[in-house]
Amino acid sequence: MSLRETVNQDVKVAMKAKDTKKRDALRLLTSAFKQIEVDERKELSDDDVIKIIQTQIKRRNDAATQYKDAGRDDLMQQELDEISYYEVYLPTQLTDEELENELKAIVEKVGATSPKDMGKVMGMASKELAGRADGKRISTCVKALLA
Repeated sequence: MSLRETVNQDVKVAMKAKDTKKRDALRLLTSAFKQIEVDERKELSDDDVIKIIQTQIKRRNDAATQYKDAGRDDLMQQELDEISYYEVYLPTQLTDEELENELKAIVEKVGATSPKDMGKVMGMASKELAGRADGKRISTCVKALLA
């Protein structure tokens, strides 16, 4: 079963369980899938679905931060709940130690020696670690390694 089908199945399960928060969050996710399919006129692969989920999580994190700054804890909590529903579908995230080890190997492959080579490392790292580490974490670790 593809990741998209799994999400659709989970919407049905949430509906039967009368879990409206989860149902609504997953419906938002499926509508994002449909929007991309219509806009780009293509069938989504699991990699595409993972990218969409990551984008949605990033948006929810940004919104939660803004709600926190505005003192709207109720809305912040709603965004954080949606994130928790979405994270289930992502591959297991790398720990900081695993990420550093992977990036050291990539730095060696590319032959990077200074911060000027960050672009080369980031290009390869983004492809190899897609879905397993956030771009911001990758960037921070690469800067530390090349400094």
